[in-house]
Amino acid sequence: MLQPVIDLEQALLLRRRGALLVDVRSPSEFAETTIPGAINVPIFDDEERALVGTLYKQRSKGVARRRGIELVAPKIPQLLQRIEAARDPDGPPVVVFCWRGGLRSLAITTFLNLAGIPARQLQGGHKGFRQMISRYFEQADWPRVLVLRGLTGVGKTQLLQELSGEGYPVVDLEGLANHRGSAFGALGLEPQPGQKMFEALLWDNLDRLCDCDYLLTEGESLHIGRLVVPKRFHLAMQKEPSLWIDAPLDYRVQVILDDYPALDDLRQAFEAPILALKERLGRQTVTELLELLQQGKWDLLVRELMVRYYDPLYLHTLPAERQEIRVESLPEGVRQLRLAIAKIMAMPASR
Repeated sequence: MLQPVIDLEQALLLRRRGALLVDVRSPSEFAETTIPGAINVPIFDDEERALVGTLYKQRSKGVARRRGIELVAPKIPQLLQRIEAARDPDGPPVVVFCWRGGLRSLAITTFLNLAGIPARQLQGGHKGFRQMISRYFEQADWPRVLVLRGLTGVGKTQLLQELSGEGYPVVDLEGLANHRGSAFGALGLEPQPGQKMFEALLWDNLDRLCDCDYLLTEGESLHIGRLVVPKRFHLAMQKEPSLWIDAPLDYRVQVILDDYPALDDLRQAFEAPILALKERLGRQTVTELLELLQQGKWDLLVRELMVRYYDPLYLHTLPAERQEIRVESLPEGVRQLRLAIAKIMAMPASR
């Protein structure tokens, strides 16, 4: 039988080959962060984990372990069935991990192998993976990062999605952060992931593109909603000439309207972000915007927000070094963007 304990490098190689990763930590631990692609098959629920931890601290290791066995033993068949149903029977061994690579993952790995399901325990657990992510964003070198920039509504995200569908190496920061990167960016979306999960997802995206000559992404500030783009990657986004997207105001308004489906259902949610603009725009302007909101005049509201708020806010970000792309339709914008990317990549890399 092969060694049932493997290190992180071996686990990630199995992951690339399609191995099922099983996170046996509690649901709250998994919800905070995990290895991207892993499924959660918790050996303890949150209350049971807290109970065993309390026994460990207040009684003894032995008492805690015995209670843990009592809690887990009846669950073993069901846990194994869940993993068996999720795995590819012709795929690599299952990789099991907990927080430190301790008893929780050891127990499930052992039972899986006893049941004839090839499994490996991740040495160091999720803690080791998290340490790797921290080192990665402190030390990694990335290929050239080409950044789409432009005023709100020019369709940067749509352009990137089109290019991604054609196989271009796209890093969708807003998609990973589950936020549109603006004052209204969270409306209509599910909650953002935690910072640790965002970093893990970004690592996953970058790792899959590690052999590319360049990366494509959208210009963002250091913060996307409540999440922070790792600083070294954000610095890498500032080095190359920008791909500056320009578009007529009518086109931009329509892009925004298309990006916020079911606007009438979001009417109440728009109030707080508009009120938050009072300091910058003044009471009168905010009152006028709220009136347009209440009247459901979405086209005019979006137009006014662009002219009065977004454009003055972002016009100063026009980069000195840029390739300009005029967009009046998505297909034409994609065509011009392909040409602009080729032109920049024909230039020497910026330092």
